[in-house]
Amino acid sequence: MEFVERLNAMAAKVNQLASSIQTEEATKTAFIMPFIHSVLGYDVFDPSEVVPEYVCDVGTKKGEKIDYAILKDGEIQILIETKKIGEPLNINHASQLFRYFHVTTARISILTNGRHYRFFTDLDAPNKMDEKPFLEIDLLDIDEHVIPELQKLTKSAFDVDSIINAAGELKYVGQIKRVIASQFSQPDDDFIKFFASRVYDGVITQKVREQFSLLTRKAASQFLNDQINDRLKSAMSGVSYPTPAEKVVTETQSESADSAEDRIQTTMDELEGFHIVKAIVRTTVDSKRVIHRDTQSYFGILLDDNNRKPITRLHFNRSQKYIGIFDKDKNETRHPINSLDDIYEFADQLRDTVGYYE
Repeated sequence: MEFVERLNAMAAKVNQLASSIQTEEATKTAFIMPFIHSVLGYDVFDPSEVVPEYVCDVGTKKGEKIDYAILKDGEIQILIETKKIGEPLNINHASQLFRYFHVTTARISILTNGRHYRFFTDLDAPNKMDEKPFLEIDLLDIDEHVIPELQKLTKSAFDVDSIINAAGELKYVGQIKRVIASQFSQPDDDFIKFFASRVYDGVITQKVREQFSLLTRKAASQFLNDQINDRLKSAMSGVSYPTPAEKVVTETQSESADSAEDRIQTTMDELEGFHIVKAIVRTTVDSKRVIHRDTQSYFGILLDDNNRKPITRLHFNRSQKYIGIFDKDKNETRHPINSLDDIYEFADQLRDTVGYYE
């Protein structure tokens, strides 16, 4: 059985049995020993490979035991400390690992509850276990990027030097990914201000921060969805489409050749105008179909992100603002407005325009 298949089988077992496991000992029997044996490939019945309840007297801590020690060529390589399935893991649970890591030849230590595995080494100081893991695995939500690194810990492929060399990058990449995930779901003030300051020319007031908090979450969600959809489209068609990230890079490279005054600046008034139009026409079409595209000369609002289905254009680049209303032949008539609230006066025309495309 291939490594990935063994890992998936272990994940299925955890998913099936986790709710019935009530003790730490049962966790070891049901999950930890099978993980060591089936996934990592060490013989749990051979004391020259796996030693349960390993004892190594440390200072005044006589007779203290570590749950498992894994050996290779007669030397301890991996230490494992376990907790009951479902019990949260934190660094306070790893006191024995810290002590044993310092006095044994182990370079890898693992803190686990049978579902979550946290892997530590000594990147920060030699022979002293780091406080932060370089690798984390949730068997019920396996990150495919960490599978090759986990495989390096197996008996057949064990390569401690390769593991340690990759650990630094893994540690920080993992932490950065968790920060990004956190910011995408609940952006903090610094994250919001970072993006707002690049697209909004005015003063970043509390009201603006609140508005951009919503806009940032929405943009992040749409960006991730676009990446998924583009990859699905590529997989189904066999044609390689650029991802949204690649599009951004291409657009950025193109824009870098333009002068600063030629670059498109989306303003808060334009975004507010977009949301007003979206609110008006949502009684006629699904609001998700209403998309905006900013250009150098106007802020376009389209149905289905289709240039052949313009709903309106907001001409907000001058002191006098205009809203462009389209007839059934797609002829645009500009109407001056004094405030964003004036957009509501064109509600019927906007709904009529959307109706032309249905």
